[in-house]
Amino acid sequence: MFDVLRQRWLALPGNLRGSLLIILSTLVATVMVSFIKVLGERMSVVQILFLRQLMVLAVLAPGVARDFPGVFRTQHGKLHGLRICVSAIAMVTGFTAFVHLPLAEATAIGFARTLFTTVLAVLILHESVGPRRWSATVLGFIGVLVIVQPGPEGVNYYALLAILSALLVALLMIFLRTLSQVDRPITIMTYQAVFLTVVMAGPAAYYWVTPSLDDLILVAGAGGLMSLVQWLNIKAYAVGEAAAIAPMDYFRLFFATLIGVWFFAEVPTVWTFLGAVIILASSAYTMRRNAVRKSAAPSQPDNT
Repeated sequence: MFDVLRQRWLALPGNLRGSLLIILSTLVATVMVSFIKVLGERMSVVQILFLRQLMVLAVLAPGVARDFPGVFRTQHGKLHGLRICVSAIAMVTGFTAFVHLPLAEATAIGFARTLFTTVLAVLILHESVGPRRWSATVLGFIGVLVIVQPGPEGVNYYALLAILSALLVALLMIFLRTLSQVDRPITIMTYQAVFLTVVMAGPAAYYWVTPSLDDLILVAGAGGLMSLVQWLNIKAYAVGEAAAIAPMDYFRLFFATLIGVWFFAEVPTVWTFLGAVIILASSAYTMRRNAVRKSAAPSQPDNT
């Protein structure tokens, strides 16, 4: 039976298999965030992240042990250090936003990372961006404002944290572009796992609350689901084209809305839906234009 199902799966087109794997990864990622949202009611985000990093370390430990000390060999130690610091802030701000905001709202704002990536690619990597992609980027940020609804009474503090996290995640993508060209994936993952755990240890100890058995089960589940998300994404991009399967990540908003309504009684507002549509449309256009630009001849100017 298993062999029959495997053969049917392998008979599917690569892009279809990749798309299905990405959709599954968005469901798993949303469930993981939901675990953290529940845990956030009883313990600090830094403690949750520290315990989750311990789970990630446990998964990576066999590979690190086989290649020690070569796994730490790099010529970009300072960039790794900067990436770890930025990752710590991005995770704390992002997961704090997920704990305190409705899942759909925090997820929609998180998609602004694609828009921030365009801006940072120009500022840091000196990439060329044409007027149409700039227009899509500006439109996407308008979508963020529609969700956040700034007014005379101020802006929701946790929405600002979600925006900051999206910016920092975009910055991490820029760092990863550089590191992935010179370091092995296992080296990048090991630096992240080991030193991020060290960074989180101090704040976690300060805010420590003795977890219950249920809490430990949820933390273990979150760590396991995170590893599963990474595996699904790797498998998806191994069989499918990035331009074809990347938009499937938007299913994350569908699952966030569904789980938010079902488990947390969170009914998204009209403004959340409207802003999300604007952000998703502009992000999809930006990803599409990025794919077209990469496939064009190097000498061809980018006017989009």
